[in-house]
Amino acid sequence: MEAATSDHFKRPGWFTKNIFNRIVAALTRLGISVWGSRVLEVRGRTSGEWRRTPVNLLTLEGERYLVAPRGHTQWVRNMRVSGGGRLRVGPRSESFTASELDDADKVPVLRAYLERWKAEVGVFFDGVGPDSPEQELRRIAPKHPVFRLSALAPGDAA
Repeated sequence: MEAATSDHFKRPGWFTKNIFNRIVAALTRLGISVWGSRVLEVRGRTSGEWRRTPVNLLTLEGERYLVAPRGHTQWVRNMRVSGGGRLRVGPRSESFTASELDDADKVPVLRAYLERWKAEVGVFFDGVGPDSPEQELRRIAPKHPVFRLSALAPGDAA
């Protein structure tokens, strides 16, 4: 029996957690973005401490998005509470606010995300890819939170 879509979460495997994510995060901290990678910093919803995780930043039609391929992860839950965070590449940091998209608005973003990163994250999308029919993307939309980012004015804090 499948868990409710709001509980959908695919835990990273040992290699992803201990090798791949650490390499991408290290390169990104050094200022080398791997296919749009960033280090996302978002405050923990209970601790208030900054939490960090590598993410893929998608730009589509002039808007920027974060997609959660693994589902309702800790960073997603923290983002919902904090309403924003910071993106880092090397020493550069950019604060932003985030608004979560409704499921009906996710289809073009999910399609573009899969076009760009299917080789890396396709396994988390239940066989749905960038060429899948719209109804398939709608079917998986509740399992994959999407946030639209808005840059903060200089001096504002996330």
